[in-house]
Amino acid sequence: MDEFVVYILYSKKYDKFYKGFTTNLIDRFKSHNSLATKGYTIKYRPWMVVHVEFFNNKSDALKREKFFKTGAGRAWIRKNYL
Repeated sequence: MDEFVVYILYSKKYDKFYKGFTTNLIDRFKSHNSLATKGYTIKYRPWMVVHVEFFNNKSDALKREKFFKTGAGRAWIRKNYL
């Protein structure tokens, strides 16, 4: 059975958060921090993982990721991680 992961990254240097979804957190984190050559996250390296949630199904994980990208979700992140 696949495990789905919703994660929040934080760039202390730029005071930026990034919200994402994956089935392989380790590889995805490596991609954000060093492997990727294009995309939003390369501009704000280095990143650290500040929050992780695990889900048994993709739809629940995607709903949670979507929440983190709303105004209420961003407020929850700032309240808990700043």
